[in-house]
Order: sequence, then structure tokens, then C-alpha cells
Amino acid sequence: MVEEYPRNLMELEASFASEAACRAYLARLRWPTGFRCPRCGSEKAWPVRSLWECGGCGCQTSVTAGTIFQDTRIPLPVWFRAMWWVTTQKNGASALGLQRVLGLKKYKAAWMMLHKLRRAMVRPGRDLLTGRVEVDECYVGGLEEGLPGRLNLEKALVVIAAQEDGPGIGRIRMRQIPDASAASLMPFVQDAVAPGSVIHTDGWPGYLPLGSKGYEHEVTFLKRKKKKTPSELMPRVHRVISLLKRWLIGTHQGAASHKHLDYYLDEFTFRFNRRRSKNRGKLFFRLAQQAVAVDPVTYYRIVHQTSRKAKGKPQSVGAT
Repeated sequence: MVEEYPRNLMELEASFASEAACRAYLARLRWPTGFRCPRCGSEKAWPVRSLWECGGCGCQTSVTAGTIFQDTRIPLPVWFRAMWWVTTQKNGASALGLQRVLGLKKYKAAWMMLHKLRRAMVRPGRDLLTGRVEVDECYVGGLEEGLPGRLNLEKALVVIAAQEDGPGIGRIRMRQIPDASAASLMPFVQDAVAPGSVIHTDGWPGYLPLGSKGYEHEVTFLKRKKKKTPSELMPRVHRVISLLKRWLIGTHQGAASHKHLDYYLDEFTFRFNRRRSKNRGKLFFRLAQQAVAVDPVTYYRIVHQTSRKAKGKPQSVGAT
């Protein structure tokens, strides 16, 4: 499919001013080679009002069915403006900011839209990190005095992998984990980094099994007496940690709860890995493309879900 996306706000408003125009665009993204019936696989269909009726089995299908737009009462042009705002703002958008920009009456609507869009920010089957990769953990949350090292009670523990790209940073991956044990760290590494890669970590024992998992393990022991700081010894991953904490505090005012934190991490990863895109409309295209490829989620499920990767209390998350 030819990558079709607006280059600026004027093009967005001109191209997606109506419900019909938005549905036509979503149809091209969902069925790039033409309509295919989800029930029988037939490619013959004709439009019936806002639906597609299969010529083989008579099944009527909406282009929004089975996507994050399913059963939405918010007009699609408003959704498209939300996607544009989220992807074109350098630091993303908060629910309150989105409510103001779109003129929504209820904060809940903006909050729900953002959480649904975050679920579309992870591409199914995305490529694993390769080459040399730095891996480390950090805490996000309130200050806890008297708790040394990796011990925490209220803060969220996040593990981050940053791919080396010469002196700079390539792609990244991150996940909330319940603790820093090998049982928590190894699944993340295996989901994020291709076997055979060189993984650079500190001397934490939780990383010891890496050699037996098909990785080349490079260890740097971070000692207080050394002249270089951890940020100098493992600069890429610590730069990402710093940016993540600034983003949580700056854009979201530390209001990301533990049970939703993984989806905030997905947004940060989506944005960071596409930071070099020459046209911000390309991010809009990728988000719209993935929005019709992920399963729908209801407001009830968003509110009442448990943490995706770790169990935690729904307190607010600040950065430390």
C-alpha cells in the first residue's frame, strides 16, 4: 500500500472533514488489497449505508468493527484530530490538553481516547533489537527513604533496553516488572532482543543467565570508587531513563498509575523510535494503520484492568 497521510494540519482538515472520508481511509488501511469478509473470506462486497455486505455469505461488516473505534460514539473526524495531535506534539498529549484542543465536554472521553490509542502504539510482530544493547532498570514513583538498592514498596520498577547506534541510541524497548529477579528480567530480554546480540548490563545477579539464553553478556561493575558515573559507563540506557522520567513528570504531571504504566511506556517507545521521522504525518499514518489492526477494548476494561506486567497499587507515578 502506498503510504497515504496528511503532511500538515490543513491537509488533515481538508482530507478528513467527514465521517465518510474517515471510513474510506480506514478501509484502505484495513483492506489494502481490497475487502475480505471476516466470516467467509470472500472478496466480493458492496456498501450498504455505512457497512459492507459480503457477496458470499451476506455478512454485514463495519470498517470499525474489531478495531479501537468499535462502538465509539465520538465522530471519526474527532478521532483523526486526536491522532494528529498525539503524534505531532513533540512531548505527546495529556488527557486534559486533548480535551481542551478538541473541545470535548468530558475529561473522561479524552482520557479514554488516549488509552485506546496507546493500545495501538505497539505493532504486532515488531522486530527485535539487535547488535549491542544496553539493559538496565529504574524506578518511577515517589521518594522512599531508607530503602537501599533495588528494594521498593510503592515505586514501579521499569526495565529498559537501548540499542546502540554508533555513539547514539537506536530503538528502545521497556516494560514494568514486579522485581529485579532473573525470573522477571529474562522474559523481557527474550521478548525484546534477538539471540546472538551483545547485551551490556551492570553486575546485578539477575542478568547472570543471559549467557545460557544465547546472548553475549558484557558486564560493567558500577562501583562508587570509580571515576566514571553509571551514566558515563552505560550512557544510552541512562539517557533514555532520564528522558522517560522527564516525560512522565512534564507531560503527565506524574499522574500515570501503576496499572496503566505499561501503556504509557508503549507511547514513549512509539514516539522515541520514530523521533527521526522527517514528516510527523508518517506517525499519524502508522498509528492509524495499527489502530485498525488491534482488538477493541471497552472503557470498563480499561478502568478495571490489572497491571499488564506487574501487580501494583493504582497510586500515581512520579519520577525520581
